[in-house]
Amino acid sequence: MANRIIEVERARLFDWTCDYKTFLQRKEQALENEARQQELFDKKLAQEEVWVRTGVKARRTRNEGRVRALERLRNERAQRREQTGNVRLQMQDAQRSGSLVAAIEEVSHQFGDRQVLSRVTTAIYRGDKIGIIGPNGAGKTTLVRVFLGELTPDEGTVRLGSNLQVAYFDQLRAQLDEEKSAADNVADGNDTVLVNGKSRHIVGYMGDFLFSKERARTLVRFLSGGERNRLLLARMFTKPANVLVLDEPTNDLDAETLELLEELLVDYQGTLITVSHDRAFLNNVVTSTLVFEGDGKVKEFAGGYDDWVRQSSAQSAAVTSEKSKGSIAAAATLAAASTTSSPAARPKRLSFKEQKELEALPGLIERLETEQAQLHEQMADPTFYQKSGSEIAAASSRLATIDAELATAYARWEALDGT
Repeated sequence: MANRIIEVERARLFDWTCDYKTFLQRKEQALENEARQQELFDKKLAQEEVWVRTGVKARRTRNEGRVRALERLRNERAQRREQTGNVRLQMQDAQRSGSLVAAIEEVSHQFGDRQVLSRVTTAIYRGDKIGIIGPNGAGKTTLVRVFLGELTPDEGTVRLGSNLQVAYFDQLRAQLDEEKSAADNVADGNDTVLVNGKSRHIVGYMGDFLFSKERARTLVRFLSGGERNRLLLARMFTKPANVLVLDEPTNDLDAETLELLEELLVDYQGTLITVSHDRAFLNNVVTSTLVFEGDGKVKEFAGGYDDWVRQSSAQSAAVTSEKSKGSIAAAATLAAASTTSSPAARPKRLSFKEQKELEALPGLIERLETEQAQLHEQMADPTFYQKSGSEIAAASSRLATIDAELATAYARWEALDGT
């Protein structure tokens, strides 16, 4: 949506008048140019440092200007802000879980009068990467808690697999103690953490997640949203896990960290359950999606977000087509009956009214076909299915009506034109 990007980097603001895709291309080019300029600058500084150390009498008048220039170069180099490094993500090795991770059958649950799950049946197996999508408050986190055995549903059965080691990323960050430092939240007050069987000092480990020594000792309540998310990742990856549960993991993550997380999850050999509104993240990571369709109904689709849109669009079109066929058949039957029931009663020549009707039919058909094409184009756009259910239903109903009206118009035209 954006047509202008304001970037904050290394304590400076950059204004890019373009969309995000173009910004990424220009940014990459700018970084390449900066690297070349810095390389030339460092080369010149190194040459001047060699010169000042070779015994040249720098106190001579003709060399004093060169010495002052060297001092300026040194100061400029000292003030240079380097690019922030990338997070280093590494998953802990864990034993394999059983083939079945979780299976639920005819599960229903409600809070008060609100039905959040209604007769949901599905199963998750080892190696599955499941995305859960739906509107806010639909019941996505409730479904996750049922999968993990943390919540007993009102109805239905839940069966959990064997040897499950679960690591949970909580969107509310409730796992973090705000009165403890970032390091203490990860290492539980210890100076070291165990990562894949090797002991690492907590400060060095926190550095992998872009925490300086000072920020690692900072209380959590003073950390930014992005720092808290990186802290949750740091905490999660200290624990061996064969099941990862990520609830809105992409919030507040910078683009580089998000790309690294996606790569890690794609290569992850365990099971992933993630709740997310990030379409690109779902497309890149998950192998199937569970979609909340209203009134607690949950339906499973193969693939990521775009795959769900295509499949749901095809299903909707198929339903509309079936309705249209019924309407067209009924209209054709009526038209045939009207043209064959009493041939002798129909005059051989058209009346004035029928002639006017025949002349108006091409225009009517053209208008209906134009509207039909427009509706088909709208419904082929994935964003169409992000609208409210009432808008989608209205468009589908109108399309079925147009199909029926076209069938009637063509039948009437044939009847009148064949007189």
